[in-house]
Parts: sequence; C-alpha cells; structure tokens
Amino acid sequence: MSNPASGLGWLGVPLAILAGAVRGGTPFLFVSLGECLTEKSGKINLGLEGVLLMGAMSGYAISYKTGSPWMGVLAGGCAGMILGLIHAWLVLRPNVNDVAVGIAMIIFGGGFAFFLGKPFIQPVAPQLPSIDFGNWSSDPAVRAALKICPLFFAGVALAFGMHWFFRSTRWGMFVRAVGDQPGAARAMGISVWKVRTASIVCGSFLAGIGGAYLSLFYPGSWNERVSSGQGVMAVALVIFARWNPVECLWASLLFGGAQALGPALQSVGIGGYYYLFNAAPYFLTLAVMIATCNPRRSLTGAPGAIGTGL
Repeated sequence: MSNPASGLGWLGVPLAILAGAVRGGTPFLFVSLGECLTEKSGKINLGLEGVLLMGAMSGYAISYKTGSPWMGVLAGGCAGMILGLIHAWLVLRPNVNDVAVGIAMIIFGGGFAFFLGKPFIQPVAPQLPSIDFGNWSSDPAVRAALKICPLFFAGVALAFGMHWFFRSTRWGMFVRAVGDQPGAARAMGISVWKVRTASIVCGSFLAGIGGAYLSLFYPGSWNERVSSGQGVMAVALVIFARWNPVECLWASLLFGGAQALGPALQSVGIGGYYYLFNAAPYFLTLAVMIATCNPRRSLTGAPGAIGTGL
C-alpha cells in the first residue's frame, strides 16, 4: 500500500502513522483480545505466536484454494481453535508450567505452519476487501492510506462487546471468578476446567483471525516472517491495557502506530535511523515489561490466579 507521506511530505507523516495504527493495530487487537479472555480466566497463553502463524498460513491457503478470503478468515480462526484445544489440554493438567507449554506451542505452531505453508509462499491468494474512506481525495496515496478492512470495525465492536460481557453477563462473571478465585468458583459449582478451556479456545480463535488478517490484508502475503513477534508482544499489550478489552483497543492502535513510524519517516527522507525506528514496537514492549515489573506498582486489574499455578 502507498505511504501518504511520500506524496504529501511532512504533512503526510501523521496520516501515515494514523493509517498504520489502524492497519497494523488490527492484528494486535484480535490477538490481545484473545489473550485478555484467556488471562481473565487465570491462564497465560505464550504460544500465541504459533497461533498467529498457523492462522496466517491457514487463512492464506484456504483463500487461495476456495477463492474466498472470508473463508480464509474462518479457517484461520478454526486453526487457532485447534491449537487452543491442544494448549488447554496441556496447560490444565496437574503441575504443568504455563510458560513451558507456551514456548512449546510457539515452536510447534510455527514449525507446523512453515511445513504446511511451503506450497503457498509463491501463489497469490484473493485478499480481503476494504472500505474506501479516501474517495474525497485526488491523491492516490491518501486514498490508499484510508482503505480500512472491515475486520478492524469488527474488532472495535468486539472490544466493547467483551467489556460488556465481563461486567454484565453471568458467563463473564464465571470467567472472572475462575481467574480471581478458582477455589471459591469451585465452591459455587463452577467448573474451572470447562471455563478455562472455553476461554483458551475462544481466545486462540480470535488470535487465529488476527493471523489471517496478516496474510490476507496487511501486509497481505504469506511468508515465514509475517507475524514479526506480534503474538509475544500481545502479552505485554494486555498487561499495558490492565486486562481491560477497551484499553486493549487503544493499546493496539498505539503499537500499530509505533510499527508505522519507521516507514513514515523513511518516506520523507529520514533513513539513517530506519532500523531503530522500525524497532519502536519492541522498545515499547520492553518499556511496558519494565514498568509493570516494578514491585512498588500494583497491577490493577490483574486476575488473582495469574502465575499462581491454580
């Protein structure tokens, strides 16, 4: 897609960053919402990088085979669900470490995606459609920047819907009860195993959709480096958002904008620090982790059972 900063000069840099925040923030949004749901139930899914890659590969392959990118999105979500079932089965067994399972799932999901996805690196699959908000402009770069995938609006609606779900529904209360006090939840007759399994599987489904977005819209191709560590960064993003789905939306836009900073500045002639600016999302992730590891700072909103092995 064209960078608006290339045609508008410095005036195009804010537009390029805003467009990048929406395009690049959408996969962060779906993955972070999925991780938020998982962590609200008291478990951490560090294997989301593998889920993203499987979702991207499956979505691209099915879109190529069927000619329907929306079937690809569904396939990406289903691939995420399968990995989520495996992850849930492992992590909910007695005395199993969440971190070790997450690392294993990154290796398994990534390796499986690379193995199955080799035949689909060269073929061109049908891409997701976009809604054109830039038809008012005669500048092709501006029109390209303001093409937004409908999945972004679905993610925004999902963020507010999930916020309502946790606060106002019985099932949302079950998830929060299991994540905060699993012992008390068992005493209330709530099945901790079922709630956590459902949360991990549904969270992985959302992450798989985020992977399909990567290969079917932005950047819009399948290769082994398509995720760029976004699955791991999503865990830091959820902490940054204080386990609040609406805050995940704003944090995703922030991370997406940071991702667009390098290309936007390069298009106006600042190329000396290109790789440094491209590393902005990783610096942001590191800053979030350092800030939240401060023992003098309480993690407001953190589920009580996170990291306890309960």
